[in-house]
Amino acid sequence: MSRPSWTTVAPLLAIAALVPAWFAHPEGPVVLGGLAILLIAAVLAAVHHAEVVAHRVGEPYGSLVLAVAVTIIEVGLIVTLMVTADKDASGLARDTVFAAVMITVNGIVGISLLVGALKHHLAVFNPEGTGAALGTVITLAVLCLVVPSVTTSEPGPEFTGAQLAFAATASLALYGMFVFTQTIRHRDFFLPVSGDQHSPLVASSGYDSFEHAQVDLDEDGHADPPTDRAAYASLGLLVVSLVAVVGLAKIESPAIESGVAALGFPAAVVGVVIALLVLAPETIAAVRAASRNRVQVSLNLALGSAMASIGLTIPAIAIASIWLDGPLELGLNQLQTVLLLLTAAVAILTVVPGRAKPLQGGVHLVLLAAFLFLTIAP
Repeated sequence: MSRPSWTTVAPLLAIAALVPAWFAHPEGPVVLGGLAILLIAAVLAAVHHAEVVAHRVGEPYGSLVLAVAVTIIEVGLIVTLMVTADKDASGLARDTVFAAVMITVNGIVGISLLVGALKHHLAVFNPEGTGAALGTVITLAVLCLVVPSVTTSEPGPEFTGAQLAFAATASLALYGMFVFTQTIRHRDFFLPVSGDQHSPLVASSGYDSFEHAQVDLDEDGHADPPTDRAAYASLGLLVVSLVAVVGLAKIESPAIESGVAALGFPAAVVGVVIALLVLAPETIAAVRAASRNRVQVSLNLALGSAMASIGLTIPAIAIASIWLDGPLELGLNQLQTVLLLLTAAVAILTVVPGRAKPLQGGVHLVLLAAFLFLTIAP
């Protein structure tokens, strides 16, 4: 009988540790450090099991599963930190969503293009599908993160209740229309393309790196999807992992804020930490896909996560704001707005040709580095 893998053990250990920790309010670096390790392991396991489910349902549905799973983690972390924060957390949602957009559009896209282009000479993708995704991300980002800074009904970078309701509704509508386009109406625009021609590789799902999905019984050159039993098991473990992540994040939130304050960093760094935490595993998945010449899958993951971070997080935060005390600041400052608009312009130039050289990946990574540096030293 084979021993269970770490992706099975980690969620169970995390949920087992969460139950006593939830009532005991643990303190001390050793205990909190152990819980932090379990938190990270649960995040990694959650994305792994999301990938297994994604492999079973196929591309582009797989990218959608991953994006929604990561967004659930992100929303849970934001809400728990806003509820438990000792200091002003009115800008936490904005900082986290903005960080997620910059990390996905510059970080995940950049490293995926760089890896794909270095390994396969050119990183090739479908500009029609990728351009549609990018256009939706830019619209959502400007509507939800830039517009609040220029409205006049409410002082400061805030929406009024009616404006927030409109932004939330519009975000859901745009996200819903994109999902319909990606999965039903124009699904072929989001499938991987070959390196020498822009033709969909329908047989490839892009998710063939799992230890239990390495069998290729039909000898088509790609790992066969997991069985229904394995997919349902991963679905259950995914739910367990998400519950553990949100619960452990609530316990760890005071330590995260104290650590950022002790280093003398601005409060916006907390949002960056959250975004880095939840997007690190997805970055690994995107790089794996790019290394296998599945750059379209990498871009689906990156832009899908950016879109979900805004299109699902903002409505969730809007609903949560009914019960949360204090203002909800969503508008970016001038520096953040400049970085966002520069990112949008560069991303458009990257996507239009449908293929990229290592230079394009390097440009996006430099923009990510600028964002991280200027967040610490604005």
